[in-house]
Amino acid sequence: MRARTALPLSAVAAVALLAGCTTASEDLAAPAGGGASADASAAPTAPAFDASTLEADPELAALVPEDVAEDGVLTVGAELSYAPAEFLAPDGVTPVGFDVDIAHAVAATLGLEAEVEPSTFDAIIPAVGTKYDVGISGFTIDAERLQLAHMVSYFDAGSQLAVAAGNPDGVDAGDLCGTTVGVQTGTVQQGALDEASAACEADGADPVEVLPYDSQADVTTNLVGGKVQAMYADSPVTAYAVEQTGGAVETLGDITDAAPYGVVVAQDDDALAEAVQGALQQLMDDGTLTEILDGWGNAEGALSTAELDPSV
Repeated sequence: MRARTALPLSAVAAVALLAGCTTASEDLAAPAGGGASADASAAPTAPAFDASTLEADPELAALVPEDVAEDGVLTVGAELSYAPAEFLAPDGVTPVGFDVDIAHAVAATLGLEAEVEPSTFDAIIPAVGTKYDVGISGFTIDAERLQLAHMVSYFDAGSQLAVAAGNPDGVDAGDLCGTTVGVQTGTVQQGALDEASAACEADGADPVEVLPYDSQADVTTNLVGGKVQAMYADSPVTAYAVEQTGGAVETLGDITDAAPYGVVVAQDDDALAEAVQGALQQLMDDGTLTEILDGWGNAEGALSTAELDPSV
């Protein structure tokens, strides 16, 4: 799960990682010397959802705070290198992905237009409520994040490891000690790898060499290029990387640590959190959310209940 946050997983999750599990990738930029394409601007596999087909719900629109309603724009923070959730179209400018489509659908339901603004991943939550109205960027809901902000659930994902096709380095999902693993900075996966590495050292084994990158595209590129032996990311991202690299990358081990993604709203903005919850629930009830996710091959991750600050 792109439980992207710089916060670590529990020791139990670290053990699960060593026992065989998680990770992924995204789009890619072509590695030096040729090979599979890996570019975060790779052509999307689904057309953008047309949010203009949705009608605003007057009751939900009435919940939107006055400053947002007057502006008419829902400003969304997103880290645009995490296909198929959120990334850049081939023009290098236009945000695309299922989170982007969901952002536009939520905004339309609230009588607003969505404006998706790029950011580094770990800078989004601190800026929600000031620079951004909401954050929609593959944020896995966890206890630490819930101490910082409201979160509304909409999608379920897990984590999965990936390696180069054929697993040339013989990476063992059940024992990552001594393995070089790429991961996006600020993700839950990074925290899990750090804990797994510490567990290796405690057992007298070589640590996991964790190589963090600002963008998931860079992680995948370096896997294809051979700089890292494995990568660890959210399951939909890993599956998309396999597809976009034409099989140059393959999954390793099972999907584990399933948890919901959540839309992030400022902790002191109860009204907007309630509005977002209502909009997401409506999109679930009328099938729009499943339609959006199905366009990106992730319909199975759609939730049926939008929970505000669910217990995790």
